[in-house]
Amino acid sequence: MTVIDKIAWIRFDAGKILSTRSRGKDVYYLPGGKREPGETDLQTLVREIDEELAVAITPGSARYFGTFQAPAHGHAAGTAVRMTCYTAGYRGILTPSSEIAEIVWLTYADRARGSPVDQIIFDHLRETGRIADAPQ
Repeated sequence: MTVIDKIAWIRFDAGKILSTRSRGKDVYYLPGGKREPGETDLQTLVREIDEELAVAITPGSARYFGTFQAPAHGHAAGTAVRMTCYTAGYRGILTPSSEIAEIVWLTYADRARGSPVDQIIFDHLRETGRIADAPQ
């Protein structure tokens, strides 16, 4: 099995979770991406969020949230994505940048709109009471 190693940002607001849709894609993904050679998780998180959302992660606020794995959306069978997730504060105004076409705040009712690994994360968020079942 091939595993794609990704880092993601978990950001909550009023029972919703921040999500993004890349240009040309039909599903939503938690913001983040693949690490570059030699990068730590935090370095990857800071770089990817700046590139995608034009905001600065506050490094001292980053906290490990969990690691989740599922089949990779849009890839051949036998390819999985392993998503290591962090919560963190930020400075700036969330703005779609780079390949990001849209920023949205999703609830559990939107689960099917996300990638397979995001759906597992949504299940975890619901089980732990961190995401609303429907818009409030």
